[in-house]
Amino acid sequence: MIHFKSYLKGLKSLVSIRSPALALACSFIALGALFKQAGFNLQQSLASSFFTYALPGQLVMTESFLIGVSVINIFLSVWLVNFRLYPMTVALVPVLKHKSQPRWKYYLSCHFIAVSSWLIVKDEYKKIDKKFRIDFWMGIGSGTLAAAVFSTYLGYSVSDYLNQGMMIGLAMVNPVYFLCMMIGAMADAKTRIAIVSGIILGPLFYLVSPEWSILLAGGIGGTLAFLIKGKNGTI
Repeated sequence: MIHFKSYLKGLKSLVSIRSPALALACSFIALGALFKQAGFNLQQSLASSFFTYALPGQLVMTESFLIGVSVINIFLSVWLVNFRLYPMTVALVPVLKHKSQPRWKYYLSCHFIAVSSWLIVKDEYKKIDKKFRIDFWMGIGSGTLAAAVFSTYLGYSVSDYLNQGMMIGLAMVNPVYFLCMMIGAMADAKTRIAIVSGIILGPLFYLVSPEWSILLAGGIGGTLAFLIKGKNGTI
């Protein structure tokens, strides 16, 4: 059974000033408008947001569909773009796991993994009794998923009134929010190392290989932070 007090606490966290829900909603409004302009019907658009729930992957899917890429290649492209969610899940589940909780909660809650909501839980989980952390996470996750699906519907419905500049502006809200959250997390030394390394290495790698620059900068920056942590043990 779900511990509704913790679940509702997770839902209520979405109305705080640090909530990811509003930024996420803005980006999914733009996505819903894009779906309509790309020729998807409403059911397909809502299904994409409900079952995929990963904005970058959905954008790749839409762009690939428009240029006639095969289904297999679309699947592989979306899978690679969303691969970032695997290490996030691996890092989050041990924090939430408690022997008294049934496994179905963890399997279900993996679908709620998103960068913005993951950052909220990372900051808040110590305030929640470990036994009920999974319920707290399910409150956040189900709330942000519902916001994404509803915003997709809203964007699809008002797409005729959005020009390209407005859509780009809405789509950029979530990345900007994520950047602000990361800056706020820089009190942690290993996070500072990872972020600063990525900022420095990203443009450098872009000059060499634009296609791989983000992956290389993130991988090297994160690995460097991990190695320094392992060496010093206190970061």
